[in-house]
Amino acid sequence: MALFLLLTVLAVFVSAGYFERSAPAATETQAAAGGYIKYVEFNVPYIALKKAMNLDISSHNQEKKYNWIELLSYLGAKYGGNFSHYKSNDMDVLVEKLKTQSMDDLTKNMKLYGYYHKAYTAVLGGLLGSYKVNGEEKYGLIGFSPIAKTFPYNDYDDFGAARSYGYRRQHLGHDMIAATGTPVIAVESGVVEALGWNQYGGWRIGIRSFDKQRYYYYAHLRQNRPYVANLAVGQTVTAGDVIGYVGHTGYSTKENVNNINLSHLHFGLQLIFDESQKECNNEIWVDVYQLTMLLRQNQSTVIRNPETKEYSRQTPIEIQYP
Repeated sequence: MALFLLLTVLAVFVSAGYFERSAPAATETQAAAGGYIKYVEFNVPYIALKKAMNLDISSHNQEKKYNWIELLSYLGAKYGGNFSHYKSNDMDVLVEKLKTQSMDDLTKNMKLYGYYHKAYTAVLGGLLGSYKVNGEEKYGLIGFSPIAKTFPYNDYDDFGAARSYGYRRQHLGHDMIAATGTPVIAVESGVVEALGWNQYGGWRIGIRSFDKQRYYYYAHLRQNRPYVANLAVGQTVTAGDVIGYVGHTGYSTKENVNNINLSHLHFGLQLIFDESQKECNNEIWVDVYQLTMLLRQNQSTVIRNPETKEYSRQTPIEIQYP
């Protein structure tokens, strides 16, 4: 009798979709059938991100080029998304195989490769590419750390931690502890979609990537002067630009209130595979802690205008997008 009841409950949960978030294979099937991805868990460690990125960059002008997203997607499919199994040698073996075989050949029997490639492209797609500095063309990391260079910050992986203001929920972002007034940097180029007050995030900025798959969320910005001058909804910003300043606003229905105890930047990344996911009950927010460790290698150098007291980037860059 007990077994019958257990099986009945499980059947109800499955039919209601309660297990969908832990089933990448099902998600891939939906995408293959013309649907879209509904869940992504991004747990690629910094050491794997860095190694894959360095292989991509170092091979850029070589006859045999390695794509970091393809390398990571292969390993994601190999591990079933569980990078606790990651071994540096696994990537070495993959690179060795790619000297004589194509990625298509290596992945033709990997059912989950397509899912991970779409998911990891959504996370990483705008962070590596070609750019020009003072007319000189380069290739490398074009995503920037959310915190400007020389400004200290502390952090730890707090994604999923409990929050209680308003209602009990999970923390779907990454807190970077920094002094009030620290310049906040646009991680990727895109269009400002949201600006203004949110009772949870205080003064906040939402920027959408050009391919529309990534929505970057910067929250708890400074009281009174949260944004760089003239920032507006619909404006295009370039990766590395100063967009605002760290503060501790939020947790209030009343605007411009400092109800957060500790000054910090809440940095979040939402993935959007379909516009219906932008604001819904099943939004896809990913853990960006390992990603911020990688982005720390590319911090924007800023200068301060003594008259306006505004910060701006020191060196303009031209980023080439596909």
